[in-house]
Amino acid sequence: MPQIELPFNWSPRPYQRDFMAYMDAGGRRAACVWHRRAGKDTVVGHQLMKAAHQRRGLYWHCLPTQRQGRKVVWDAFTKEGVPFLDAICPPELRARPPNSTEMKIALKCGSIYQVVGSDNYDALVGSNPIGIGFSEWSLTNPKVWELTRPILRENEGFAAFIYTPRGYNHGYDLMEMAKGNPEWFASTKNILDTNVLTEADIEEERREGMPEEMIRQEYYCDFSAANVGAILGKYIEAAEKEGRVTDKELYLRGVETIDVFDIGFRDATARWTWQVRPDGFALLHYEEDSGLDAGDWIDRCQTGPYVPDVIYLPHDAKVKTFQSRHSALEQFLKGGFKSVRLVPRSSIADRINAARTVLPRCYFHKPSCKDGLAVLRAWQYKWDEERKVFSKEPEHDWSSHGSDAFTYGATVLGRHIKTGPSRRPEAISETVQKLGLHYAFNMDQLFEDHDRVRARRF
Repeated sequence: MPQIELPFNWSPRPYQRDFMAYMDAGGRRAACVWHRRAGKDTVVGHQLMKAAHQRRGLYWHCLPTQRQGRKVVWDAFTKEGVPFLDAICPPELRARPPNSTEMKIALKCGSIYQVVGSDNYDALVGSNPIGIGFSEWSLTNPKVWELTRPILRENEGFAAFIYTPRGYNHGYDLMEMAKGNPEWFASTKNILDTNVLTEADIEEERREGMPEEMIRQEYYCDFSAANVGAILGKYIEAAEKEGRVTDKELYLRGVETIDVFDIGFRDATARWTWQVRPDGFALLHYEEDSGLDAGDWIDRCQTGPYVPDVIYLPHDAKVKTFQSRHSALEQFLKGGFKSVRLVPRSSIADRINAARTVLPRCYFHKPSCKDGLAVLRAWQYKWDEERKVFSKEPEHDWSSHGSDAFTYGATVLGRHIKTGPSRRPEAISETVQKLGLHYAFNMDQLFEDHDRVRARRF
């Protein structure tokens, strides 16, 4: 067989060459913030293929979702019309035909190249990759790095993160860390640095309708640009600036705690723990996991830091789920909790409006809600690349379940606040008016107050 040189039939650009030279020299960590169309997945694919022939093992090309991995890598073509997989891995290097179901290629050298998605991170547990290329890290579930970092440290593997900015999220934090860490390669390249695109190209994007904030993110690698398309991001930013994201203990003894769930079996299940207070809402805890059934979550509720007095489940919890004979609602009702209720059915638009209404009155316990805050920052509308507009529907990604759970809570608890420039005395809980701001009231009293006020109005 004739010798094949890697990277195969491809010459890296200067900034790509710098990254590859660092990795070839034994570098184990790299963060590259590069503009759109800078060849991020191309360089990741070629570098993983080179590494796979230098050390036998499992190599992952990780996208935010499995669906994106199939679209952007597995089924993709280069601009020359060559299948992406053939461009980085000619058939002569393969031990057998690619496994399309698992998006995996077994190589003759004994290594495996696989395309994976961070949305299915729990299914990756137990694997032993020795090289991972994270494409579009700023859109990727950061939990996948928490799970794989100890593995790579133990087996002396490498990780490369190549992405464009999405505001001040975990992608920003990673780059800031990398720039000050001598063990990391850090590279930021916008269109003025690479000369891959011109200002005329960007002007064409403007004419076609791309928002200016997205242009700043995608082409100028500007972390400070507003995360256009973010659904609740500015409200979380306001909470941080106003000191409502705090390390101080927010739990009020004697006040009911309310757990609000978004449940799934194969997808993640998420829950927020709330308390309704005279000055708004305290978010005490956020938790998310996948692959658990209702019994597992019941155990967590009963043994966690805040045993809930009231549990809200999504409206479809009354149907059988968790691959069980009994519905999630039936199982929670048998779990010994004081009150288990269903969130009324409502549109996603109404739930988003409810969340935007309550967020200015929300206080977050930062240590316990760190992951939940990241979820709310990341939640965004779908972007239609062809029409250059945002959809009215949120993107279904790693931030969906936690954000849905928050909007469920906002929907059922938001009834206790009055919006507008002025508040009539009746909008404040009668229990609070009579007994004072520091009285420990419960949810049933608040519901009674609400019903009395509505009865007077009609």
